[in-house]
Amino acid sequence: MNTLSRSLATEAVNPASASIDKLDPLGLVRLMNSEDARVAAAVAAAEAAIAQAIELIAERLANGGRLIYLGAGTSGRLGVLDAAECPPTFNTPPGLVLGLIAGGSTALTTAVEGAEDHPELAAADLAAVAVGPKDVVVGIATSGRTPYVIGGLAHAQSVAATTIGFACTPEPELAGVADVVIVVEVGPEIIAGSTRLKAGTATKMVLNMLTTGTMVRLGKTYGNLMVDLRATNSKLLVRSRRLVSRLAEVSEEEAEQLLAACDGELKTAVVSRVRMVNPTEARGLLTAAGGQLRGALAGEQADDGIS
Repeated sequence: MNTLSRSLATEAVNPASASIDKLDPLGLVRLMNSEDARVAAAVAAAEAAIAQAIELIAERLANGGRLIYLGAGTSGRLGVLDAAECPPTFNTPPGLVLGLIAGGSTALTTAVEGAEDHPELAAADLAAVAVGPKDVVVGIATSGRTPYVIGGLAHAQSVAATTIGFACTPEPELAGVADVVIVVEVGPEIIAGSTRLKAGTATKMVLNMLTTGTMVRLGKTYGNLMVDLRATNSKLLVRSRRLVSRLAEVSEEEAEQLLAACDGELKTAVVSRVRMVNPTEARGLLTAAGGQLRGALAGEQADDGIS
């Protein structure tokens, strides 16, 4: 494969879908499903880089930094989506995980033509959120060469932020400005160049891994339970009560009382009951354990700043 064709991998024509316009609905579904089945294997091939990225992000966040996604089009929208889902899922402050998209908020629902072609706009967007040495910037560009993303990563490096690049094409241009490069080669789309398809699915999978892996490392779960969720609706209120009941081995009525006494803080309520301490002391045990519920229940001390 020559250099040009490698750089245009996301624009390549897929021979499997050459006659897609002749297929009936069932044939279309089967074709799409068979192509989508390739995505998980492509992500698996990038596991080491994804894990390295999680370690870096968790370390930076544990030491006061932020995770900032940067992208254009579908890539940018998926970054904003992943960032927006962190506060309700993991009880993170709204500014801890940010999503920036070329063209601003308008681009979330309407294409802003040409916005991705201006690297200086990304630098301005990052400057507006005061990106700095404690932060991690993840540039998402399935083509690997989006000017907005490359410009943003370059700016991030200039202020000593950690940079991570994500692409779906081999040897992406963004590698030159990324400390860690995640490449997921999903192959050509069934509609040539429509990277909202397999590339979009791969992007969503990897972003899920980055934030979920990071939050697990930061003590946002106990086993596979969401113990740092924010109860912002009736469903989550019920879930919080049920989890406290289960983990503290009390009735749901007692769990509700514990949550009320602990300002709705699920982990604090569990530690307060299991360790038989007041809410303030429970918070102290959690702080000493680096936010890890398991560690606080066992009286452990965090030793590396990352739970």
